[in-house]
Amino acid sequence: MSDTPPESPGSPHFDEMTRDIAEVPAVEVIVTVAVNLMSAAAVKLGLTEEGDKYKDLDEARKLVHALAGLLDASATEISSFHAAPLRDGLKSLQLAFREASVVPDEPGQGPGEKYTGPIYG
Repeated sequence: MSDTPPESPGSPHFDEMTRDIAEVPAVEVIVTVAVNLMSAAAVKLGLTEEGDKYKDLDEARKLVHALAGLLDASATEISSFHAAPLRDGLKSLQLAFREASVVPDEPGQGPGEKYTGPIYG
């Protein structure tokens, strides 16, 4: 966490940040959030160079589930150009979760499978 207090509405810096956000297309915001969720899930699955140091399957489950929900909800809002690689990444994370689990979830019960359908691996 930062020791710097958050900007308050009406401050010059806050107004500048608001203008910057206003210029970003919604698709870019959605894709950025999805990539951040994917990256965080990969860390929590132990898929980084540091391996098990940050591995936490409970946290990974939440992140993968949130990613699946975001992609499901935004499927009609983002083009297949953006959606296809995100869906591929999601599936890879779901398979990695299944492999990392000591007691795998039943097909259809894994993280995000409520939105994607069963993942077999």
